[in-house]
Amino acid sequence: MNFKILFLYSEIADYFLSCLKALVQEHRVEVHLVRWPVHKEAPFQFSIPDGVQVHEKQDYNRQQLITLARKFGPDLIFCTGWMDKDYLAVVRTFKKTVPVVVGIDNPWMGSMKQQVARLLAPFTLQRLFTHAFVAGSPQERYALKLGFKTDHVLLGYYSADVARFQTAYHAARPAKEKLFPKRIIYVGRYIPHKGIQDLWKAFIELQKEQPNEWELWCLGTGPLEENAAQHPKLKHFGFVQPQQMLEFISQTGVFVLPSHFEPWGVVVHEFAAAGYPLLCSDKIGAATAFLQILGNGYSFEAGDVGGLKEVLRKVYSLSDHELLHMGDKSVELALHNTPSIWAAKLMGLVQE
Repeated sequence: MNFKILFLYSEIADYFLSCLKALVQEHRVEVHLVRWPVHKEAPFQFSIPDGVQVHEKQDYNRQQLITLARKFGPDLIFCTGWMDKDYLAVVRTFKKTVPVVVGIDNPWMGSMKQQVARLLAPFTLQRLFTHAFVAGSPQERYALKLGFKTDHVLLGYYSADVARFQTAYHAARPAKEKLFPKRIIYVGRYIPHKGIQDLWKAFIELQKEQPNEWELWCLGTGPLEENAAQHPKLKHFGFVQPQQMLEFISQTGVFVLPSHFEPWGVVVHEFAAAGYPLLCSDKIGAATAFLQILGNGYSFEAGDVGGLKEVLRKVYSLSDHELLHMGDKSVELALHNTPSIWAAKLMGLVQE
């Protein structure tokens, strides 16, 4: 018997498609995916896996979405969050007759909005969803606050395409053993809450205070791009497609993400899988799973330029051998979640 799964999704990402590919190839699942339009600031070019039928949400009104779902007859429905009222209308028509999973990537913060959601959950979310698929432990706490039972909460909502980045790790490793690339890489949008201005400031100040051979390579686009900081050892490459990322992995050595707020951050998992020492602010969800202080990287207080400079100093003082060892530890941690593990968790619900 071939199972059917319906995904009611927001903006898709390349790593999510690798998870769908695992579902199709390893479990012979028939997948229908309804998605939002591609974000203009991140114009990814996607390769849709065979066995996945894509529906553009803007092509359907609410009733048409409901009709589509009923005609498909899914064995499981996965809905990203509860912000899309049309998606909730689809979910409501199935009345928990199949497993209905909600994705949660926001950590529990105790905000007024979350407190209201917690109080209303018995009358809203609990009537719609049977399970929660959460990004990690900070999100698990939120799911429990919303009334989901522990055994109805799955961890690992986001998985990097681990195999792709591991391949890059193995390909780059021999050259890095001979000469470790003294280049730090940032991958993300050029927007204030990513903390990229802190990074530029810390890097440039440290170059003045302690001139060294390290460079900073930044990959991304956004409103801050026009006023990006300039320095001979600071290079901007613009937006890069996932398939082009592998070129940069062979030429850089340490990954940094200085976000002021990052509910998860799959890019941390990706660069862990690629064998990078990690530098993450204390506001990055994925660091709870893939960063071990003194093991494979360092953490610093978000928004603290001085603290960021300190971890950069630590990196500059490490030997090539120490940096390689930290990267190996990152790979080990990255294997805690993969598309195959992700797919197996959903199939566990279908087969119950």
